[in-house]
Amino acid sequence: MLILDQIQTSRCLDWDALITALAAMFQGDCVMPVRHHHTVSVPGEADATLLLMPAWQPGHYIGVKLVSVFPDNATRSLPAIHGSYLLSSGQTGELLAVIDGGELTARRTAAASALAARHLARKDASNLLVVGTGRLCVNLVEAHSRVRPISQVSIWGRDKEKAARAAADARALGYAVKVVGDLEAATREADIISCATLSRGPLIRGEWLKPGSHLDLIGAFTKEMRESDDEAVRRARVFVDTRAGAFAEAGDILQPIASGIISRDHVQAELSELVRGAEGRKSPDEITLFKSVGAALEDLAGAILAYQTAMRDSTGS
Repeated sequence: MLILDQIQTSRCLDWDALITALAAMFQGDCVMPVRHHHTVSVPGEADATLLLMPAWQPGHYIGVKLVSVFPDNATRSLPAIHGSYLLSSGQTGELLAVIDGGELTARRTAAASALAARHLARKDASNLLVVGTGRLCVNLVEAHSRVRPISQVSIWGRDKEKAARAAADARALGYAVKVVGDLEAATREADIISCATLSRGPLIRGEWLKPGSHLDLIGAFTKEMRESDDEAVRRARVFVDTRAGAFAEAGDILQPIASGIISRDHVQAELSELVRGAEGRKSPDEITLFKSVGAALEDLAGAILAYQTAMRDSTGS
């Protein structure tokens, strides 16, 4: 049995290979029950969330991810998200690998957004705004740069020190990055806006979105959370990672549906349909929006890639 820590998991998940693996998994034969989502009380603090995400390819692999989200961990200088992934044989049930769930989640989430951007962002999109300074921040810069000619990156966060650290990390990788304080001005300039926060209220206003922009919403993963306002959703052609997940959990979609701003039909397609050839961006000037809440098949694709890469590296073949 392999045990892959954070560094090993990162090394085994090359961005180009991971984006390709996700596209293949979305087109393939994967059984993916809706994830289990449980609220866990933490006395004196914000509620935590426990997620269990199973998926399997019949006869090949079985995987399950265990994730906890503790929003107040920032007060302890700890990550909000912890998790592990268990990968087993789909023929025998034998446990094959235990993989760092946090790194797997961060990289597959960014890769899924990049896969969506490949279909939805303008081909000449070069100005990326990342909203949020957590673990995903630099990953989103790296992943989007694999699918679009990103030459300018802006980072916005409520905590300026964290934004500065994230910008420094991205610059160390060779990206041209600046920290911005005016979210509205940065949004109005950006070709791609990628939000990865734990916000419970809108951050991005629809009136700020310029023609041709692409809005990528990652962070809000419950009905009560959202990163965009009603106008952003109304103006955009909307796509999701999975309809099942979005209609069960995505506040950015469910809240405007509940208020009558949009209907369920406003969602044009899910990611599996996009990779199979469904129409994405129709024109250079339209606004597109991709909402993800996470899909277990993404974790399975990443876990299989990490396992196979590690095995290949260990044998030298």
